[in-house]
Amino acid sequence: MTFEEYQRYDALGLAELVQTKAVTPLELLETAVACIEALDPVLNTVVHRHIDLAAEAIAAGLPDGPFSGVPFLIKNTGFEVKDMILSTGSSLFVDAVSNRDGTLAGRYKAAGLVILGKSNTPEFALSFATEPAAFGVTRNPWNTDHGPGGSSGGSAAAVAAGIMPMANASDGAGSTRLPASHCGLFGFKPSRMRNPLGPVAVEGIAGMSTPHALSWTVRDNAALLDISSGQDIGDAYAAPATGGTFLEAVSRDPRPLHIGLTLASPLGTPVHPDIVNSTEEAARMLESLGHHVELVDDAGYDAHALKAAWRVIAGVNVAPAVLARGRQLGLADPVSELEPVNAQWVREGLQRSGVEYLSAVNQLHQTARALGRFFKRYDVLLSPVTGELAPLIGEMASSGDLDGFYDRFWSHGPFTCAFNASGCPAMSVPFGQSQSGLPIGVHLGAAFGGEELLFSLAGQIERARPWFHRRPGHLPA
Repeated sequence: MTFEEYQRYDALGLAELVQTKAVTPLELLETAVACIEALDPVLNTVVHRHIDLAAEAIAAGLPDGPFSGVPFLIKNTGFEVKDMILSTGSSLFVDAVSNRDGTLAGRYKAAGLVILGKSNTPEFALSFATEPAAFGVTRNPWNTDHGPGGSSGGSAAAVAAGIMPMANASDGAGSTRLPASHCGLFGFKPSRMRNPLGPVAVEGIAGMSTPHALSWTVRDNAALLDISSGQDIGDAYAAPATGGTFLEAVSRDPRPLHIGLTLASPLGTPVHPDIVNSTEEAARMLESLGHHVELVDDAGYDAHALKAAWRVIAGVNVAPAVLARGRQLGLADPVSELEPVNAQWVREGLQRSGVEYLSAVNQLHQTARALGRFFKRYDVLLSPVTGELAPLIGEMASSGDLDGFYDRFWSHGPFTCAFNASGCPAMSVPFGQSQSGLPIGVHLGAAFGGEELLFSLAGQIERARPWFHRRPGHLPA
């Protein structure tokens, strides 16, 4: 199969080719590997290649699932796959190998996905730029002077380049949706605990980290959530049950919706005019589809307090893993092995009191209450995904002092974290390009448990304004 043929299909389309024996899983794997070898010298999307394990899985016989034979990448932060490296973008974990499958990896394998490696991510996923010192810069296929965003940047760049039809991602402040916007992809953050984090962890960063995927098509994203979602053994809670499948929802137009539109950053930081224009264009299109769009000042939550809380929670949550790895390796000061900004962040986390941490968690709950009230009045919140276009390489790097870095981080992505704090589902939908040719997405979120509504709306937008054909025009040879 040629690269051009491979790119004509989404993941479900490739699986259908396997099912009809028009192509074999091994041929798909060989094509994906050839794409990596051709493009990754410039893009750097896959940091740990495990082609041997993928070939062994195929040779052993794949399950007859909805994605049987389709190549797949797992993000290199937080996801265990047996016998694969899990370095979390850090030199401290550079040779850490998982001895079991995490719950999600097991469900992916049961659906027939062929996991061939780990995608690049910033150290501990603590940046909106995928430029880890240990593994190098990932570049945006649309313009290699720019990055794909983060923290799921390796996955986003691999999908945008056509190396993968879809890839695993995770989102603790916008880390699926921002790269989706920067790379012209569909990115979906489900409700909290729709996808499990087992078998050991129940929550990540106080419930804010939510795993799922980036894809070209809405139907791939929905079908993947159908096979991955559901309560794990020992989970203390789960997202609300649904009435049908997410894939079914994609082909069903939603009822006329009452949509709140906000264009201003909740932090008062600048929003690029091209991004504002795309969001306004999306509002007009939604009205043409029969929805009522109403401009609102904000969604009622305190974004400045949320920004302060996220810093506390992230630093405290990373610190135990760093200390545990230090004990494992016999290091007196494992924090010194981290990138400078992250070392500052972890040392700060180690100094936080229990009272500070509990206050930060309570701020998440207040954000959830505020969005809950908002979604009593509106079905959907429409906004930009980011305040800025895809960053130039080095522009958002984890450098300098923590205060300066953290302000850059939030200025770049001021819209998305409220949905992590509240646990509500949200998505980035491709919606055009900047004057310089960089992709721009729009952000749509709904009340907790509202995935079916969002998938229905995304499917309607995709039918009205398709994007599958819009690909980077000048990929490196």
